[in-house]
Amino acid sequence: MIEVNSTLVHEDVISENFVCNLNRCKGACCVEGDSGAPLNLDELNVLEKIYPAVKPYMTAKGIETIEQQGTSVVDFEGDYTTPCVDGNKECAYVTWENGITKCAIEKAYEAGATDWKKPISCHLYPIRVTKYPEFEVLYYDRWSICSPACSFGNELKVSVYQFLKDPLIRKYGPDWYQELEGQVAAMAQSEK
Repeated sequence: MIEVNSTLVHEDVISENFVCNLNRCKGACCVEGDSGAPLNLDELNVLEKIYPAVKPYMTAKGIETIEQQGTSVVDFEGDYTTPCVDGNKECAYVTWENGITKCAIEKAYEAGATDWKKPISCHLYPIRVTKYPEFEVLYYDRWSICSPACSFGNELKVSVYQFLKDPLIRKYGPDWYQELEGQVAAMAQSEK
């Protein structure tokens, strides 16, 4: 593990390669799994507030799900998540373009309808964050549906943390990311 401020970064985040390849996976991470996208407590009010701006970008089934369940739900483990259509699998905020999933929240952001891009857990994926009282641990979440992203990352020689530079800066700030890069460079130097 690498310590950066009050976070511990698992070495897989540095050593493994990853670049999303939506043409191959079709955005399966938005429609597979046991529950919706994890949400931080501060994101619950944001989702409620921006829902009217996001709604025009959503599917009819997604809107119906939100109208019935709300903009967020508590999953089977007691965590806040985005709701899923028909109770599981597809996130209620999923929309489709040419057979590839897109996020209605992100589409609203790109159109200037909201200033919030999407839940940080979605933006950071495949990094997941485990919170402890005094620190957070960032780890690489391996999932078979992401094998095209692993292959593409290997081909391009882009590590997980490099691919996720923007969301890591969004969550922890530019100084944090710069410190991470410095520690990675020092590790590489010491291995020579």
